[in-house]
Order: sequence, then structure tokens, then C-alpha cells
Amino acid sequence: MKIHSLFNDKSDLYEKARPVYPDEIYRYLVSISPSNLKAWDCACGNGQVSEGLSHCFEGVIATDVSEQQIANAKPFDNVIYRVMPSESTDFPDDSFDLVCVAQALHWFDFPVFWPEVKRVLKPDGVFAAWGYTWPVLPDEIERIFHDQILDVIAPYWATQNSLLTGHYKDVEFPFERLSSPKFEMKVEWNLDQFFEFIKTFSATRRCTEEHGEAFLDAAYEQIETHWSADEKPRVIPLEFVFYVGRNTE
Repeated sequence: MKIHSLFNDKSDLYEKARPVYPDEIYRYLVSISPSNLKAWDCACGNGQVSEGLSHCFEGVIATDVSEQQIANAKPFDNVIYRVMPSESTDFPDDSFDLVCVAQALHWFDFPVFWPEVKRVLKPDGVFAAWGYTWPVLPDEIERIFHDQILDVIAPYWATQNSLLTGHYKDVEFPFERLSSPKFEMKVEWNLDQFFEFIKTFSATRRCTEEHGEAFLDAAYEQIETHWSADEKPRVIPLEFVFYVGRNTE
């Protein structure tokens, strides 16, 4: 399955269920960029990061290979959305103060992507990549989540996902790495929202296409007995990975 097809079918679900990144990320990135003139949001999806960047940079170019994701992206006066692969663009050299990728770096063809990023980044421009992996859950819920959901969908993950779940340790970044603050991601979900999030996993979608959602229904019933008795949302931390580097070459 092609990447753009993988994310086309559920772009509306992504918009509703995906967690929101902390605003501190954007304030930090603009503070270390050469200027606040222009940023490129690679693989922008529905424009969540583009929105955050729009408050800190004068202009934002946001690209994605999925036409449907771009069609669902929120419009902003200083954001231009384009359907375009991140590995092959028509941007002029030295165009951007910041190039960033959220929750998508593992999909890129690095031997082609890195030269393109370095070409369009200004000297001393900043590259940043970040993403989240698993929710940090109470033991009794974690056991069900792992045994009844993650183990079931495990064969359906693309091999590239291991780069993200491995916190980018196997990615060779061609930049001078910078120290950064420790960012935290937390969400406030009721049980239905938690399962909507699970359904955004590419592996979940592939699995349910073949086998239906019976395993999710069974897991829901088991987790429900351990969720908040008063049905109030739970505050759930997410494992978070963040890389930032400078284009010094």
C-alpha cells in the first residue's frame, strides 16, 4: 500500500483523534531559528503543526503527498498547502529558516530526503523532528492494551514504524544536534476518545480491514471495567521523542 493511500481513507478521523502538540515546541523552534520568515512543515497531514507554526512564523509552506489530508487541512492566512513529496520539491535553495516533520519522519526515503532538506534550509537553519509512541497507562489497562490490541495488530505495522518506536536512535541525522528542553505530551481522554486514537494507527486500520473490529470491542469491554468509574476523562501521558539540529555545513 502506498503511503498516500494509507492516510487518505481516515483523514477525518486523524483530525478528531490525534493528540495536539504543546505550543512550547513552536516557541522554542522560532527562538533558535535564524529568523521567523519562513518554515516548511513536511508531511503536514491535516495541518495541526502548520497551525502552530503560523503563530510564530510570517510564512509557512505545508506539504503532504495525500490530497485528502490537504483537502481537510485548516486554512490560515499565512499558510500555503501543497500536495508534494518531501523528497522532491520545487523550492529555491536556502528558502527556509525551519524545516520540521511531526509523526512522519519514519516514512521518508532518507538518502533522497536529507539532501533536499539541506538544499532548501538556510545556512544555520534548523531541522526538527518529533513524534509520540505509546500512551503511558495504569498497569491493569496497560496489560489489556498490550495483550489484546498491540499484540493483535503487531504484524500489520510497516517496518518503518520501528524508527519512531525506537525514538529515532537508528536515524543518521546530517545536522549538528542541539540540546533542547524536555517536552511532554499529555492528553485528556474518555474511553471512547482513547479507542478513536487507537483506530488512527496504520496497523489497526490494516488489521480491521482483514479481520473486523471484534478484537477492539472485546478490549473495550475489558478496559471499561478499569476506566474512570464516573466516566470522567483520564489524563494520559504519551511517550515523546524530539530531535533538533542545525544546518552548519
